[in-house]
Amino acid sequence: MPLGSIVGRRAHGLLGTHTRCSGATAGRLPSVLVNSVRLSFIGSGVPSVSIEVCNESGVAVDESLIVSVARYALDAMGVSPAVELAITAVTTEVMTELHERWMDEPGPTDVMAFPMDELAEDSRRPDAPDIGPALLGDVVLCPAFAKDQARKAGHGLADELYLLTVHGVLHLLGYDHGEPEQEREMFGLQNKLLADWHTSRAQAAAREAQHRSDSHVLGTVGLEDD
Repeated sequence: MPLGSIVGRRAHGLLGTHTRCSGATAGRLPSVLVNSVRLSFIGSGVPSVSIEVCNESGVAVDESLIVSVARYALDAMGVSPAVELAITAVTTEVMTELHERWMDEPGPTDVMAFPMDELAEDSRRPDAPDIGPALLGDVVLCPAFAKDQARKAGHGLADELYLLTVHGVLHLLGYDHGEPEQEREMFGLQNKLLADWHTSRAQAAAREAQHRSDSHVLGTVGLEDD
């Protein structure tokens, strides 16, 4: 089953700019992109990684949850909040071109990762504590291709995209699965991050439900603040 390709060191990332949506891909990718949506998510209250999501796939994707799982993985890995990450969902046609152009392999794939040159040094991962402000790179997802994988895995497309997002992020952080030992490390970490993220979401939902319940009770007895 396809699961991730990481492109070697390049000076300008996937598209050469961090303004990638709404026609910014012209000249680099085929003109088959539809329904481009640009969403930038920056956490509030505390410093957090800036994540830009572009859904150019024509498939409905919950961008907020894609950002949530990516941010959780980056935070868990200790990545500096000063970095920026771009995530793009593309059509099978675009993914096919990227896969053939950068990996010299035929057909589409599920996810590709394009690390920025300054963060791709062989001896260092960007989750090192001394990392400075920088563009982490690009994760490119192909929802249409991932649908069949999701069906075979017995879960929904959304869960498959969460998995692929974490997989792509780990590639950007220097992880790979070319050797058995590398695969065990990367996939073990990937599974743990996903499980912990799901747990954190469930806990947050439980807290919110308890808060609503408490507010209702306080309001009923007239104790809730105006």
